Amino acid sequence: MTDTPAADGAPRRFAEFYPVYLAEHANRNCRRMHFAGSLLVLLALAAAVATADARWLLAMPVLGYGFAWVGHFVFEKNRPATFRHPWYSLLGDWVMFRDVLLGRVRL
Repeated sequence: MTDTPAADGAPRRFAEFYPVYLAEHANRNCRRMHFAGSLLVLLALAAAVATADARWLLAMPVLGYGFAWVGHFVFEKNRPATFRHPWYSLLGDWVMFRDVLLGRVRL
């Protein structure tokens, strides 16, 4: 498989998408909002397991996307990739979260 985009410009693989994803998160405050939202998603998941209360599961997308979208609309001033590439964008959130923890992406 090639690393070039499809004829319509859509990425063919996540490895092709991720550099574009990072470029759309150039603003440090946007990245911070993403990180906070992802951390809150993990905490909500832990709360759901610890309390056996499924309402925490309902809070997860609100926390994750809420923080991320504020980061885009307020700080980055761009449209979240979620609207164009929802699955790659979700994966990008978690890869960036990991990369922040590993020191590959700065907050």
